[in-house]
Amino acid sequence: MFSFFKKKKEVVEEVIVENQNDDSVSYKEQDEIFKATEEALNDENIEHIEAPIESQDANEKDEPIEEKSITPNSEDEVKKGFFSRALSKTFDNIKSIVPQKKEKLQFDVIEELLIESDMEYEIIEKAMNGLPEMISRKELRHRLVMLFEHAPDVDLDNLPSPFVELIIGVNGAGKTTTIAKLANRYKKSGKSVILGAGDTFRAAAIEQLSTWASKIDVPIVKTKQGHDASAVAYDTISSAIAKNIDHAIIDTAGRLQTQTNLNNELKKIVKVCGKAVTGAPHQKLMILDGTQGNTAIAQAQAFNEMVGIDGIIVTKLDGTAKGGALFSISNQLELPILYVGVGEKQEDLIEFSPDAFVDSLLDNIYQEEK
Repeated sequence: MFSFFKKKKEVVEEVIVENQNDDSVSYKEQDEIFKATEEALNDENIEHIEAPIESQDANEKDEPIEEKSITPNSEDEVKKGFFSRALSKTFDNIKSIVPQKKEKLQFDVIEELLIESDMEYEIIEKAMNGLPEMISRKELRHRLVMLFEHAPDVDLDNLPSPFVELIIGVNGAGKTTTIAKLANRYKKSGKSVILGAGDTFRAAAIEQLSTWASKIDVPIVKTKQGHDASAVAYDTISSAIAKNIDHAIIDTAGRLQTQTNLNNELKKIVKVCGKAVTGAPHQKLMILDGTQGNTAIAQAQAFNEMVGIDGIIVTKLDGTAKGGALFSISNQLELPILYVGVGEKQEDLIEFSPDAFVDSLLDNIYQEEK
């Protein structure tokens, strides 16, 4: 299994081994899945929408995304600006508590604004423990950034090809749109992409992903509603190998952690990906709805125990005042938040930076340091 983690590598490997020995899917059943999958690949119901791979570097038909000149010194400023827009509702709540920026803030005031931003109280206590009655920006910044230190660093150098990502999440979290945003990011960086419409549970999901594939001009593998999702995953990876495509992004059905049948299907998809190429899926990403705040943590914990999650993408931050939940999500799950998203446009996705996130928060309550 390809490892992305510079830290806690041993912990991640233990999770992977545990999942590979899951008794819910026997070796005999795995072989049956594999045979059924190979048969399904020859089924006329599997459909390829063959967007020419060479066209992926062509000019976009959509309105061009504004290119910003980013120097090493300005990159964090750009991200801070993004968070300022994305977390505007969170900051509005904060300003109701701290209407005037100050050089130092009272302990109780900071505690209140963190509660209002939907940070869990247990995490607040961890962050505030031992701080003085009057707290400076530097003191608070250090504590808040430290809340993200338990998440392993992600090493995206020397990726395998194809790089297979399995996208997981409940219905309504923004899963399909996020897949399109990821594909768009990869294309903009000069990489080739193929999508797999593995959410065969809902016909609307297949149609929606197909629409996005056409819009951003990438190939997609899909089948009809109710057909074998594992076959779609296998065929997507096989197509990526045959066409030397850099990234294969596979959608899965939206499901709750309590839906046993769908969750068994998810385990099978993971195993079939490994049959298609050793080590796949290389990354299993959980999409969390930012408007749910801390309630999304229980979902992620359940899926992490089930198949092993490698990273989190938080969506819809522009629609919530619960931006403080990002601290709890990363700290409790001990998983990296890789991206955050706002809006429906294909460019509305940015890499998550703990430093930029914390600085954008503190900019709203502290005076500029001299």
